[in-house]
Amino acid sequence: MSDEANPFESLQSQIDEAAAYLDIGDDVIERLKHPERVLETNLTIERDDGELERFKAFRSQFNGDRGPYKGGIRYHPGVSRDEVKALSGWMTYKTAIVDIPLGGGKGGIIIDPAEYSESELERLTRAFAKELRPMIGEDRDVPAPDVNTGQREMNWIKDTYETLENTTEPGVITGKALDSGGSEGRVEATGRSTVIAAREAFDYLDKDLEGATVAVQGYGNAGWIAAKLIDEMGATVVAASDSSGGIYNPDGFDPVAVKDHKNETGSVVGYAESDEEITNEDVLTLDVDLLIPAALENAIDADLAEDVKADVISEAANGPLTPAADEVLEDKDVFVIPDILANAGGVTVSYFEWVQNRQRFSWSEERVNEELEGVIVDAFDALVETYEEHDLDNPRTATYVVAIQRVADAFEEAGSWP
Repeated sequence: MSDEANPFESLQSQIDEAAAYLDIGDDVIERLKHPERVLETNLTIERDDGELERFKAFRSQFNGDRGPYKGGIRYHPGVSRDEVKALSGWMTYKTAIVDIPLGGGKGGIIIDPAEYSESELERLTRAFAKELRPMIGEDRDVPAPDVNTGQREMNWIKDTYETLENTTEPGVITGKALDSGGSEGRVEATGRSTVIAAREAFDYLDKDLEGATVAVQGYGNAGWIAAKLIDEMGATVVAASDSSGGIYNPDGFDPVAVKDHKNETGSVVGYAESDEEITNEDVLTLDVDLLIPAALENAIDADLAEDVKADVISEAANGPLTPAADEVLEDKDVFVIPDILANAGGVTVSYFEWVQNRQRFSWSEERVNEELEGVIVDAFDALVETYEEHDLDNPRTATYVVAIQRVADAFEEAGSWP
């Protein structure tokens, strides 16, 4: 894994590459490469032992031309200003490629949540919600879960905001528990879109998904759901990994049983049906039909890309490939379904949740999944149309061409003011 790849520079490189195929002025492209604003704040809470501790936190609002800012909040030691800016940019183009009326935002706190109690995390989350209060709202900025956050943290943010504003506004945040205004289908959404996109790619490439071998790097929510759903489609999951290491069985294994083992032990390592234990790098370089990177950004750099043997990559994580890795994989004819499409299920069902909250009406899980299916298939079709029309070198560039054009159109139609 490269320590040198800056995610914000990766984003800007991807925009520049796509801009070469667009009839958009350099001045507009420059505007679309930078966030509109970034909040950097220091949060101080009292630990359970009475000591005070300070935490640095961020919220980037990248672009609101197509609607309210939308994007997750992550708790991780690796959170940085540039990472949050990059993630908010990717979210801008993610909402555009799936054509939902939202912009892009992202937030995070520099913390390892495993080292803190639930009460400490609640105080920290509510402190962050207090700082975010002037920026967020169902018509302004709608946060959601991300790495190391979930329904619990979203419920705390919703409660803090509604208490301080003396209102009821469930649409201020998405990814909530069902009883707090969450949506059916939200938990599985990111993994589901990852495999829908992979299925469409296999069909486009005239490959058979039945019996295809799959490796999943990262066995959190998106990774394990993707493994379960791709297994149900007839593919064979032969490898999986988490931060502790990986497992491999050429005959495949039951993704649900692996998840149960991880829940019991804290890792996929040690799963009884595994033939051998392997490293995360091994998982990324196995000779498989489909690779699903579902961990953090920059998992595959140019050096590691030389050893990648998968035919198709569906990016469940945000930014798992560096731009240099993209170039290597392009030369090897690996079909990469970019993150802003493959993992867009999360933000799409978050959008459905926001719509339901505003209507004060709930959809069935069947309806949510049907609507998600249509959105991802339409987005993949738009990718393919642009990919072929411009005779582009890779699917990522095609995806950004579509997405940037949509954001630029919204900006041009609104006019520049002041």
